[in-house]
Amino acid sequence: MYHKLVSFFSFLMCALCLSSSVHAQKEAIEGHWFTEEKDAKIRIFKATNGKYYGKVIWLQEPDRNGQPKLDINNPKEANRSTPVMELQILRGFSKKRATSFEDGTIYDPKTGKTYSCKITVKDNNTLHLRGYVGVSMLGRTTVWTRTGT
Repeated sequence: MYHKLVSFFSFLMCALCLSSSVHAQKEAIEGHWFTEEKDAKIRIFKATNGKYYGKVIWLQEPDRNGQPKLDINNPKEANRSTPVMELQILRGFSKKRATSFEDGTIYDPKTGKTYSCKITVKDNNTLHLRGYVGVSMLGRTTVWTRTGT
């Protein structure tokens, strides 16, 4: 009887460990990424709705004239006083295939424009982001690299 209990509890512990490690695994898209110009760092994360988002967590030049850099090019006048730091620039990406995330948008605070976007994980340290209007063939690709932190 004792051996059966030990075996059962061992099995239960193994099952719990495997279950928690499966849930703890993150997608390759998640983490901290430098933009192509390396002038900003973006944190990509999975939200509770199961979609992926990204926000600015570091800027090479975080301020202008001693004041935080603001989203001055935003087409909505009310948002022009929003700091670029912590600004959500990636929104609503869904995983389509193992290395493809689609149906999201990317906002460029330098121009104030929002584009449809696809993200492709090229390897563990490289993302290709394709921003476009209408058809993805009529767009531009930028390459982001993973940061150490």
